[in-house]
Parts: sequence; structure tokens; C-alpha cells
Amino acid sequence: MTQPVHNWRSTGDLLCFFLPDPSIINPLGPVPPLSAPPSPRSVTPTTPKTSPHPGVCHFLLRSLPDQYTKAATASGGRAALHAPAMVALSVGLLFLLALSRSESELDAKISSIGEAAEWVDPDVSLPGSCQPAPSCQKCILSHPSCAWCKQLNFTASGKAEAQRCARREELLAQGCPPGMLEEPRGRLEVLQDEPLSQGARGEAATQLAPQRVRLTLRPGEPQQLLVRFLRAEGYPVDLYYLMDLSYSMKDDLEHVRQLGQALLVRLQEVTHSVRIGFGSFVDKTVLPFVSTVPAKLRHPCPTRLERCQAPFSFHHVLSLTGDAKAFEREVGRQSVSGNLDSPEGGFDAILQAALCQEEIGWRNVSRLLVFTSDDTFHTAGDGKLGGIFMPSDGHCHLDSNGLYSRSPEFDYPSVGQVAQALSAANIQPIFAVTRATLPVYQELSKLIPKSVVGELSENSSNVVQLIMDAYDSLSSTVTLEHSPLPTGIHISYESQCGGPEKRQGEAADRGQCNRVRINQMVNFLVTLQATSCLSEPHLLKFRALGFSEELTVELNMLCDCNCSDTQPWAPHCSDGQGHLQCGVCSCAPGRLGRLCECSEAELSSPDLESGCRDPSGTGPLCSGKGRCQCGRCSCSGQSSGRLCECDDASCERHKGILCGGFGRCQCGVCHCHANRTGRACECSEDMDSCVSPEGGLCSGHGNCRCNRCQCFDGYYGVLCDQCPDCKTSCEAHRDCAECGAFGTGPLAINCSMACVYTNVTLTLAPIMDDGWCKARTLDNQLFFFLVVDEAGGRVLLRVRPPEKRRDHTQAIVLGCVGGIVVVGLGLVLAYRLSVEIYDRREYRRFEKEQQQLNWKQDSNPLYKTAITTTINPHFQEAESPSL
Repeated sequence: MTQPVHNWRSTGDLLCFFLPDPSIINPLGPVPPLSAPPSPRSVTPTTPKTSPHPGVCHFLLRSLPDQYTKAATASGGRAALHAPAMVALSVGLLFLLALSRSESELDAKISSIGEAAEWVDPDVSLPGSCQPAPSCQKCILSHPSCAWCKQLNFTASGKAEAQRCARREELLAQGCPPGMLEEPRGRLEVLQDEPLSQGARGEAATQLAPQRVRLTLRPGEPQQLLVRFLRAEGYPVDLYYLMDLSYSMKDDLEHVRQLGQALLVRLQEVTHSVRIGFGSFVDKTVLPFVSTVPAKLRHPCPTRLERCQAPFSFHHVLSLTGDAKAFEREVGRQSVSGNLDSPEGGFDAILQAALCQEEIGWRNVSRLLVFTSDDTFHTAGDGKLGGIFMPSDGHCHLDSNGLYSRSPEFDYPSVGQVAQALSAANIQPIFAVTRATLPVYQELSKLIPKSVVGELSENSSNVVQLIMDAYDSLSSTVTLEHSPLPTGIHISYESQCGGPEKRQGEAADRGQCNRVRINQMVNFLVTLQATSCLSEPHLLKFRALGFSEELTVELNMLCDCNCSDTQPWAPHCSDGQGHLQCGVCSCAPGRLGRLCECSEAELSSPDLESGCRDPSGTGPLCSGKGRCQCGRCSCSGQSSGRLCECDDASCERHKGILCGGFGRCQCGVCHCHANRTGRACECSEDMDSCVSPEGGLCSGHGNCRCNRCQCFDGYYGVLCDQCPDCKTSCEAHRDCAECGAFGTGPLAINCSMACVYTNVTLTLAPIMDDGWCKARTLDNQLFFFLVVDEAGGRVLLRVRPPEKRRDHTQAIVLGCVGGIVVVGLGLVLAYRLSVEIYDRREYRRFEKEQQQLNWKQDSNPLYKTAITTTINPHFQEAESPSL
């Protein structure tokens, strides 16, 4: 168990006792707070999270409670200090305190500790308001609304120098001249802004503006940059055709051999400068991707009679050229190859085509890569099946024959590597794949910026049209993106596409406009904000994907004040006892005070300290809210006054805001702005919300206070226009509406007298909303009326007469009876019809059986007679004569 270390050292005549972390003294956990209130002279320091400053002493002048001794007993002796030792320690400390020369140095130390903890670097990314800060630099870093007053003697009334930091309006109200305010603001300087132009046939077109700006950011303050883009006509194009030459693409190769001229002709319809190239891929030449049997490596196709080339990973066949004949000639020399598994090595080919820019011959124009395949792809990690563990190094490895020579050494690239390489090379991929693999490539396209997917026919016969459709889609989509941001810089985009499509403040890494026409200009409002300072200026690049132009932004930070009054050894600082910067003296070593007017030796002089206490001589120095320097109180926080007796942060709050945000707190009292009253300036003297439609305040049933009606007893509502016994507008005017329109109702006899101020008109207008009142006449007829106007004591009613309804009782009764009869007859007829149908069906079946009889009608083979004949054999013998 680590025992507490008691470190003692002398500071003049005062001994300082350093306590380690309380968790070491009491390993059993936190101890509940002491129940007895501390004495005025006792101080219980809070152990800092970091090691204490060498000049700060921690005092424990309170006898330790029983919790420590009980905790030690419960832990079986594991506590660091036992009860006798704790008592002895307390007595020793009290004795040492009695030996100390006075409590003034203690007060000074405590106030210095309070000042050290007075200001903490804020996180400027958090919302809030401006708070006092001890220096101009910390002030402007604390909040973007903060300003610093550098006027000399601005805080001569006993305020802390931190009071120089406040909002501009507050400093001006306190008497700081506008020319003495240090309030650096971010700014935007346009260094290069060439006008947007089409160029000659798309060549040398200026599509992105401006081209270079310098942006100075103050932490927490957003700055906006307007980027303009004009889509030019006939922008040059480089197209590289990357084809899967596995055996399943045999029929596709025949169409691609004749592709060059047709593709060039179609592309020349939209641009005057176009070049095409060709490359092919199969897979890595290791097991299990390709058979390594020597015969199969030479001829991987199923039959020996067909033309076939050895397998390879990627083969760059033809650099970008404008010669269609060369394209058809080189592609015509190609033949299919073969591999073992279904996925292909297309990612290797894409990565090399993006990295080997000189070998491919890419120009700084729109770059298109057409990827054709009928199967999926291998990705990072699949190479382990063939014993390849080294990740792709992101470099070009084409040999003199255009083959990817180090394919057996490096694993397949990941999707992220492919996307990063394509984006860095500004290449827009077009995935032309068959229907079976279309969903896979559609998901892949979501991970690769500005890529499209098209469905390829089984023999690639539609590839030209597919490429043209994809090119139209890509060229009409303008996507603005930026290079990686430094730490502490945040960005958002607002895309102004010149139509209904407008994306407000996208919290994403790019802005985008779709279906942009030729000669159409779109704008991107880019907002940048810093939450911390950069160590050095940073260059930020913006570009429209698929286009070569870039916008360079020089990012600089405003992290310090540029005060013009800096003077070394200034006379204002007690005749050269310190440097003057931003209105504040920075004293030489050994000097103290707001103006460096006294030395450290005079710090604890009783004569000087008398100016920091109240006349009674009791209480802490500077009311415990500051420190005594050279006989004056230097207040901490938002305290002010000669003895720091006023607290400018102790005023009442409204909705959590000091003085409701409509006043200034001075010495605990809110001084409200014009037209505001209340202890927290919560009341507005306006009465707009209290005026009823008739023009009176609160309908005459209440008083308007703080622009809200306070109703008399028995009334309620926002305008005090409701009460439990009050009639609604519909109820109040119902009788007049009935008697005025129909001459009926309770007021029919004296309608002209009772409704003298009511004007009733009949209307056939339809009922459009819920503002119409609904009522019934004495004969239960429903009618509607609308209270149009009640101003000036006169009422205008618009009544819609009830519709006269015919008595349909007889028709309903006759209809019901007739319906019952018809239904009954229908059921009877249906029954008779079903019986008739059944009988007829049975009779036809009987006749059919009769026709199928195959015996004669006079002899029934099934009939058996009931007569039995018996012959007596002896009867014949009796009749025969004897011989």
C-alpha cells in the first residue's frame, strides 16, 4: 500500500503542506461531504487533475471527520492514515498556522488560485455567448462574438482585465470608443478570377471560377465562398476501353473489333477533340484463379482448334489515340483467354489504368474509363487464396510489353483504393456489365464518385449507345469536391442549380447539380468554419469531378490580436516597469499590479491591504472575489467595484438568459433596454398582443402587462374574450339571423327593435370553411349564417337559406315493398329454374343409357324364371315294353 507523502517546503515565513490525491489517502472510495460547515478561516482545496503549480500551497485546516477512521477500520487497516495520526496532523497544522505571520499571504494565495482557475480555454465549436477572458488572444478564441477593448484605464474602477472581453455592443455601452475595439474578423480575398468562357471548340475553356482565393478564418466564425461553374460545349474527352477477355466474352470481342470508327464518330458529335485507347484483363496467373498446368497456361481455352492467348492480369494494348484504324487494328489482334473461377481481376486493371497515366496517355481533359465484363470482381483479401498477402502498393507496374508484371506479388486492391485512385486521377468510370451482374456494380457505383452503370447486351452490340448515354449523364452532372481537410476545419455546401433543385447546407463532402445543360451556369455556396487554430497556412483544393480545372484556397487563421499600441517598457506601465500590449501591462519580473506599480516585497504590506478590506476590517480581502494588488482589488470573473462587492453575473434570468437578453447586468441589477421592464427585463412594454379585434385592450376584461392579457375574475382566453356564461358569436346572433332572414324565431315580433344594429343579407354562396354558424329554425329547418363584420357596433350577417326538402316517405315505403316482392319472385324463379335444369339433366342421362343397351328388347339376360323342372328317370323305364 502506497503511503501518503508529506511534502514540506518553506515559502518565506510560511510553511506549505502538499497533499497527494485524496484517492491515495482514502483508497476505499469517495468520502461523503462534511456535515459541519467550515470555519471562515478554513480552506478545503479541490485536488487538480494535473500536478499543482510549484508556487501553490494546499491547506487543510479542518479536523478530519470520523469517516476516515471508520473507513480505515472497515478496510482492515488498509487506510493510509489512522485516527491518532490524523488528529496529530490536524493539531500540527493548526500550530503551524498560528506561527504564520498573518493571514494576508493566505488570502493572496487563495485569490491567486481562484484567478488561475478563473479562465479555461473554451471549445469554440460549442454554442454559447461571449465570456470574460484574461487576454486579447484568449478573448477572440473564446467565441466569435467577443471583442476586446484596448483603451487605457478601461478597467480603472476595480474591474478585472478580463472585463475587457465582451460583445461589441456591451463594450460600447460601457464607454469603450469604437477605435479602441480589437475585433478581428475573417475575410475573403480573391487573388485570381478569370471570367468564365467557352474557349475555342472546348479547348482552353474556363469553366470554374474563381481560380485562387485567400481565406482568413477566425475560430467559430463561418466564412462563405461562392464558386461558379459554366458547362462548356465540346469539352475534350479521353476514353479508355477496358475489356474482360475471359472465355465467356468471346462473342463480345467480335463486336468490339469493329467499335473504333463508330465510337469516334458518335463522340465527335459532342466534342471536337476525342481520343480512345484499349486495355484488357483476365485474372492473376496463380492457382486457384488460373490453371497453372503448362499446357493450360499456353492455351487455356476448352478446344485446341480455336484461337486463344495465355492468361494475364492486365494488358495495356493501345495508348490513347485519335486514329480509329489503329484502334480496330490492335483490337483485331486480340483473342480471348481463360481462367478457373467466375470473378475476374478487373480491379487490378482499373488501378493500373488510373496509376499509369503516362503509359496510358491521359490528357488533362475529361477522362472516361469504360469497363466491360460479364461477371463480378475479386477484391482485397482474395489474393490470400493464392498465397498473396502483400497489399497493393498503389504504384504503376507495367513492363515494356504493357503487362502488369507484379500481379502475382500484390493482392487485389480494395474498393477504397480503386475509388481513391480514380478520384485522384480524375477518371470517371462507366461500368458496362450484363444483366446478371448489374446489381453488384450498381452497389459498387455508390462507393465510387461520379460513376455510372449500364446494362450490356449479351454480345456487346449496344456498347456504343451505352457509352453515349453514360457520357451524357456524366457530363451533365457537376460535382464539386475538395481535398482532405486539416483538423479543426469543417465545410458544408449549398448547391444552387438554377432551378427547383436546391440543396441547403449539405453536411457532406461535396456539392452536386444534375442535368446541367451546355452554357448553363450553376453556383455552389461553400461555408467553411474553424473550430481550432492551424499551426501553419493550408492549401485547400476544389475541383469539379471529371474536369481539369481547380480552385485553390489559401487558408489562414486569426488566432491572435494585432494591436497597434504595443510598446516595450511603456511609460504607461509605471514608467517602464512593463510592456504595453492591447491596453494591458505585462509586468517585468518582480513587479505586480495593473500598472506594475508595486513589487512583490510590498505584496503583504498591511497598509496596502487596508485598501482591499471594508472599513470594519473584517471579511476576506476583496470580498473573496479577487486579489489584492498594490492596495487595489483586482476582481475575478464578472465581479466589479472597489472591493469586488458587485457581481455582474448575479442578476435574475429569464428563460435561462441573464436579464432575458434585453438588458445589461450591473452589480446584481438588470438595466433594461428601451421598451423592456421587469427584474429580468422579461416584460415588453408593447401592447400589440393585447389588442382585441374591436380595438380595445384585452376585450375590456383585463389588463395588459408584459404584452400579455391578465384577465379579470370570470374571464379567460388570450384576449379575455371568453367566460363560462358568455355566449359565442354564433349564439349571440342566431335569433337575429333567423328573424331577419325568415321572420321566425323568438325575436320575430320585435325583430326591427331587437336587431336594430344588425344587417342581414341572404346569400346562396357555398359553405367554404368552419367559420359558418349552424342553427335550426322553430320548424327544425337547418340553416347557416356567417358573421361577416362586427366593427363599429354594427353587425353584418350573411344567411344561407335552408334547402327545401321533399317528403320521400311514400317513395321509400313503396320502394321497400316493391323490392321485397321482386326479391321474393326472383328467389322463386331461381328455385324453379334450378329444379327444371336438374330434371332435364337427369332425363338426358336416362335417354343416353337407353341408347347404349346391347340386348334385344324381348329377351332379358338378367331374367330368371321361377319354375323348376324335375325329371324322374324311372318314369321312362316303366313305359318301355319288357323284352
